[in-house]
Amino acid sequence: MNAYMTNGTFDFLEKLRDDYPAINFYYMSGDSSTLVYYEASSKSIFSAGRSYEKIIENGDLQESGFVVMNNIPVTEEGTALFEDRFKQRQQNVESMPGFQAFRLLKPKKGNTYVVLTQWASEDDFENWKNSDQFKKAHKDGGTKPPAYFADRPFITSYRMINLDD
Repeated sequence: MNAYMTNGTFDFLEKLRDDYPAINFYYMSGDSSTLVYYEASSKSIFSAGRSYEKIIENGDLQESGFVVMNNIPVTEEGTALFEDRFKQRQQNVESMPGFQAFRLLKPKKGNTYVVLTQWASEDDFENWKNSDQFKKAHKDGGTKPPAYFADRPFITSYRMINLDD
């Protein structure tokens, strides 16, 4: 299964629902633009966007909530180790109050993986970040970054836009 996303203005991206009524789009509002995300086994409908392979999927995406995407550039040699680390991880995040969905997305082009988590609210995400489970899952995060990081990871966050409201 694949995942696709693109950014743009809300007015432009909202028209996708009319053009592709069979696709379940997820609209998200970020600091500087709107992001549209969808999952499908077919090729992308976006002329400009990013394509991913879903490596791990847990939970169902919701049309409301708070999304955090940890964008992690990984070296070519480190992809297997990076993916295995996630496949072997404890499922602590899924048991946290407010957790909705998790995706590990491997880029079809480039080297930046996306670790997507969706929460019922930003407070739920902050509670996860301040939890013992988070500290345990990220216990190596305080030391130097893993050798498989090609560059410094960065986080983007979004609020879901429920178009049915």
